[in-house]
Amino acid sequence: MAGRITKSEEQLRPDPRFNNKVLAKFTNCIMTDGRKTAAIRVIYDAMDELDKRLKKQPHPDGCETAIDVFERAINNVKPHVEVRSKRIGGANYQVPMQVTPRRRQSLAFRWIITAVRAEKGRPTHMKLADELMAASKGEGKAMGTREQTHRMADANKAFAHFA
Repeated sequence: MAGRITKSEEQLRPDPRFNNKVLAKFTNCIMTDGRKTAAIRVIYDAMDELDKRLKKQPHPDGCETAIDVFERAINNVKPHVEVRSKRIGGANYQVPMQVTPRRRQSLAFRWIITAVRAEKGRPTHMKLADELMAASKGEGKAMGTREQTHRMADANKAFAHFA
């Protein structure tokens, strides 16, 4: 049943430390095999690491707390357009399309988590802190994925009339 409305957004409780629903959703996305306490520990350790880094060296864009860095990182990684494959007249075209707000957030989460999991050899909370800090400054692997998606959409602008 495509497009059905669920109550998942209403049932989602904000996380206990920062009282933030987006962070609670991110926790659920990081969680593997139903191990929520492990996911919460990774996220809170990453937030503590971000706070330590912000005390040593202030953020260039004025983020003062770890939650500010997290929100800035998510907003920076969110894509505006993406390409979707569409079959027209026996040929497949990569058609650039606008991204809905819910999908923008889920893509940003996915790209950040993929970038964190791709790197090996360090604790996950350290990798997550690095990726969030880099994304909040407009750098990092997740931002690279976003830029690549935007470049593909720009390259296929000629097929936008198929949308």
